[in-house]
Amino acid sequence: MASRTGHDAFTGCLHFRAKLIPEAERRRAGGDVAMVLIAINANEGRAGTPETDARLDAALAALPSDAPLLVMIHGYRFSPRVPGQSPHGHILSFTPDPRCWKARSWPRHLGATPDGPDLAIAFGWEARGSLWAAYAEAARAGAALGALLERIATRAPGRTVGLVAHSLGARVALAALTALRGPLTLRAVLMAAAEFRGPALRGLHAAPRAEVMNVTSRANGAYDLALRACLPRSGPTLGHGLPQAGRHWVDLSLDDTRALDALEGLGQSIARPGPRFCHWNAYLRPGIFGLYRAVLSGALPFAALRGALAHPTHRPHPQTRVKAPTGPHLSPSRAARPLPGARNVPS
Repeated sequence: MASRTGHDAFTGCLHFRAKLIPEAERRRAGGDVAMVLIAINANEGRAGTPETDARLDAALAALPSDAPLLVMIHGYRFSPRVPGQSPHGHILSFTPDPRCWKARSWPRHLGATPDGPDLAIAFGWEARGSLWAAYAEAARAGAALGALLERIATRAPGRTVGLVAHSLGARVALAALTALRGPLTLRAVLMAAAEFRGPALRGLHAAPRAEVMNVTSRANGAYDLALRACLPRSGPTLGHGLPQAGRHWVDLSLDDTRALDALEGLGQSIARPGPRFCHWNAYLRPGIFGLYRAVLSGALPFAALRGALAHPTHRPHPQTRVKAPTGPHLSPSRAARPLPGARNVPS
């Protein structure tokens, strides 16, 4: 539970929660697509157990050729091993604890129901501890996820995989792309990504078939600043966009009225205005999951999305030429700094 200080820090986000997910959207989210959900955790550099391997192989063998395959990745402060902090009882669950105002079921809002032929993977990893430690652990979890994605590519060749990740989960997703050894077609949605431009560029280079939508907002600015404070020599964060990424990447700022107008023209209406301060804005904003479903399923072609969002939405820092570093510059002296106002609240 966040302290009173944390509560005050997120007044804008808490005020916004009253109109989070309209009932009509909740019905749409659970009414159209059925999906089986498998929880797979990263543990000591490996994703899953022999039991989850067998279950995944069986699900892949039964998966229709045109069925969606989705991988969901949580962010900071969650742990599959700590009671009360597991993502599998929170955002990656069909039935998250209703007492937590930001516990929105990702699988349901992405179009899943508890039974059916389609497949979703809830990927858990150890994201507790300092931000510095969790950032380092995210890279190891990404390597494990990369091996899992290769297993999927081997068992179900030619299938498109959808990735959706929040906060440090975006680092896990991008590290997984970097770890891939074979071709894989995937679409990814990164929400309030806690990562820098260099690792993102390396991930895109390693996975040329990937299409990535990077969702940002000013409401997440305090968290971007916290990440820069912990890793001060790593360059701009993805909160400033990735202007040199090329045609397989698109930045969406939820503060950009022109972008939201353009999305309405594509049939995707997202509520506005957004909260002033909120790390969870990118999945709590009403209407946002409809956009994610359309992007991940391919119903909204990536080229059409890029065309609609073609105008500049991010103002990069004066020195925008980014040389992708070979590794993050960690600053242990700042490692104990928590995210502003977050205390022990999972992201």
